[in-house]
Amino acid sequence: MEHLSLFNRLIKILSFVVVFFMTIQNIHAAPCPCDIYKAAGTPCAAAHSMVRALFESYNGPLYQVRRTSDGATQDIGLLSTGGYANTAVQDSFLKGKPGTISIIYDQTNNHNDLRKSPKALHLPNGGTEANAINGKIMVNGHTVYGIYVTGYSTNVAYRNNTTVGIATNDQAESMYMVVDGKRYSNQCCFDYGNAETSGNDDGNGTMEAVYWGNDITWGGKGDGNGPWVAADLENGVFKCDKGGWQSQSLSVPNAKSVIANFATVMLKGPSGNHFAIKAGDAQSGKLTTMWDGNRPSPGYSPKKLQGAIILGTGGDGSNGGTGTFYEGVMTMGNPPDSIDDKIQANIVAAGFGRTTTSTNFYTIKKMKTGSFIIHYNPSIAGATISYSLQEACHVSMTIFDQQGRQIATISNGILSAGRHEAIWDTKQVPAGIYVANLIVDGHPGYAGKIIVGK
Repeated sequence: MEHLSLFNRLIKILSFVVVFFMTIQNIHAAPCPCDIYKAAGTPCAAAHSMVRALFESYNGPLYQVRRTSDGATQDIGLLSTGGYANTAVQDSFLKGKPGTISIIYDQTNNHNDLRKSPKALHLPNGGTEANAINGKIMVNGHTVYGIYVTGYSTNVAYRNNTTVGIATNDQAESMYMVVDGKRYSNQCCFDYGNAETSGNDDGNGTMEAVYWGNDITWGGKGDGNGPWVAADLENGVFKCDKGGWQSQSLSVPNAKSVIANFATVMLKGPSGNHFAIKAGDAQSGKLTTMWDGNRPSPGYSPKKLQGAIILGTGGDGSNGGTGTFYEGVMTMGNPPDSIDDKIQANIVAAGFGRTTTSTNFYTIKKMKTGSFIIHYNPSIAGATISYSLQEACHVSMTIFDQQGRQIATISNGILSAGRHEAIWDTKQVPAGIYVANLIVDGHPGYAGKIIVGK
């Protein structure tokens, strides 16, 4: 009787918890861009993103925020290994006050991080840091921010003149960036890629960066009214093997306008007298090849690359370009076209502009209708999360509160195929709503509410 009385008292005061069941079948995580490039033998030499991890195994910071009021800084990491930006940390840090993006971290082991540009020919006072809350969008149901550049008005520019592992001279490379498809200008230059370490115009072929905009003065007019993708090879943003200063009378019909809310723009730079440019809708479809042929002449082959990295300006600091950058990658080596297709498919699957979380990476089948069952469990005083794996996978189960703060990690490791349970002890947390986040092989597998009452 004493035990029964104790049991009844516990029932009255105990938090109620949720047990939810699911089966995850055919679990094959889609590799991230840098995993795709590595498998092709053209590894990422630099990988910058405001949005997500670009390696499945990456769990470091994406970027750093600087609070304007006191200069304090905060790294912004991921919701999970290989996942999306945890911008709740940024929002909590800034609390609606002004801030800037002080560092965009390189996710490769080269640590080619981007900070505001030092002095350059057209930036005699150096660059400035981007506003931290501009370029706000949703990606796969997650709020993220971009690097917001407005030509001539803010001097936003990022640069690294002392890089490691970036292509130099006539070495082969490739690069892409994902941008806001509606923000661009007809001025030079909103670029991402390889530039001079001097910050000056060091002559034809001393840089190789992907350009976004509707300039015609430096590269001729493409089909339609733009925007277009082009190759900034110094002294020209080339849409083909012709162009350069005051080439506005040049017609380049192969350069199609990119009409999209978000755009993937890509430049391929093999060794020798050849280059290619591609672009497409970052939300659907495949890339379109705009040029695949000889380099301009004279002086553009062989390349004379110096290996600096720029974002938001030209190689000499030309700061007339407008755009919003969300992610970009530079490789060592030039991958085959089939890899470009895989990169584009990965970008589409990432969910730029998608306001709800998609399960594109997995096929998920719930074991029963309804995800949750309210269950009183006095012997555990916690939530039991049950799930089944069809094959061995790395599983991480984390708990977040409503402010996006990670409260607990209750599973983290490789688990065998079959049914598993993770138990979260709720005794030490206040009443409220929490989210259990299941990550499988670095990608979202499932998320669900846990309601704790006391």
